[in-house]
Amino acid sequence: MTAGMSQVRKRSGSYGFRRGPLFAVAVIGASAMVMVGAAPAAVAEDTQSKQWYLDAMRAEEIWKSTTGEGIKIALIDTGVNASTPSLKGQVLKGLDVTETDGTTNDYDGHGTSMAELIAGTGAGGGLKGLAPGAEIIPMRIANKEFEEKHKSKTFDNARAIRAAADSDAKIINVSGGSEFLSSQEKEAVEYAYGKGKLFFAAVGNTGHKDNKPGYPANYPEVVGVAASDSDGEVADTSQHGDFVDIAAPGIDTPFWCDETFSKYCVGNGGTSTATALASASAALIWSANPDWTANQVLRVMFESAGRGDDWKPGTVSNYLGHGIVRPNAAINRGIGKPGDPDVSPLTNERTTAGGSSDAGAPSKDSSDGSSSTPKPGADGTKDTGTGTDTDTANAAKDTGDDSQLGLILGGAALVAVLAGGAFAVVRRRRSA
Repeated sequence: MTAGMSQVRKRSGSYGFRRGPLFAVAVIGASAMVMVGAAPAAVAEDTQSKQWYLDAMRAEEIWKSTTGEGIKIALIDTGVNASTPSLKGQVLKGLDVTETDGTTNDYDGHGTSMAELIAGTGAGGGLKGLAPGAEIIPMRIANKEFEEKHKSKTFDNARAIRAAADSDAKIINVSGGSEFLSSQEKEAVEYAYGKGKLFFAAVGNTGHKDNKPGYPANYPEVVGVAASDSDGEVADTSQHGDFVDIAAPGIDTPFWCDETFSKYCVGNGGTSTATALASASAALIWSANPDWTANQVLRVMFESAGRGDDWKPGTVSNYLGHGIVRPNAAINRGIGKPGDPDVSPLTNERTTAGGSSDAGAPSKDSSDGSSSTPKPGADGTKDTGTGTDTDTANAAKDTGDDSQLGLILGGAALVAVLAGGAFAVVRRRRSA
């Protein structure tokens, strides 16, 4: 461990990427978990009091400006229980990609937790979503256990991504992944990218073990999300590398304990929770700026992200990417420039669809043909994003009213974490 790395707090989580071709979802509650009482009043008090990140992100201030209204998010997960008090009226018609019972009911509890973290109203003592005005479109896929039990379709992740791309969702959320590269999935991701969708995926929770890059987070067109704690420090379990683009809170957070939906648990939701909160942050910013493209929303997210005072402008951390999401800084303090609507801040390349601001419009062509989107980094080069501008520099120095999310890695640690190399299969270009 190099000098300064001790500032990266060792925290453990419970999410692990499964060794298989399908998405892995969190077996939430495997460690550091407590259960919340079943009485409604106690649930309301105990569960919502555990949502520490809402105060840290100044959610109440954000909601005075926007709640994410008008934004639909495609949630590719284990399904959603639309009947929980917090989700009534928040969930739209989705798709059972597993082709088992034709419903999008949640067989695990994970998908419902992510949906509530994003768009829950908090009714009945349920989770308060960061973007309670947003709506969820569930795309149910199989985890390993479900697939073995029901012999469901393989490659359902790729079909779910294509369906999400063809829906009127502006944002795609995948709080899971696999360590295996899939050509079908890769083509589906490129297809969604070409449709102007904003795609967030968990980088995974084996950073303290093998730390292998996970997919879809490792595709250049996807925003890889890492997990941070209440001190603004990266979780030890959060995977790290040049596939990390941004971070969000994911430690010591509440979620449904299991598929019975009888009680909430509090533990380490890891990069699953972080991805949901990153998607919700994007929904808030996009709702406040409905004429922006996906590229512009993401660029502002990057430029307004929380960073330490010694974080050099124009650099990107392999642990926290561009920093920790701060939607309040973007919405109410005007930090971040939207920039060119047609250039991706992920790849620095012009997008095929121009990052259309009406990316939510349903496609007239839902063919399975792959997108002709360029493959960033195919030449083996990597852009470390050394350019700076006044707003970016100011954002890097500004801890302001979101300072609880701005205490990150020290200078010595940055020397280590910014030196991440490219991966053999997919190389990512990075921009500041």
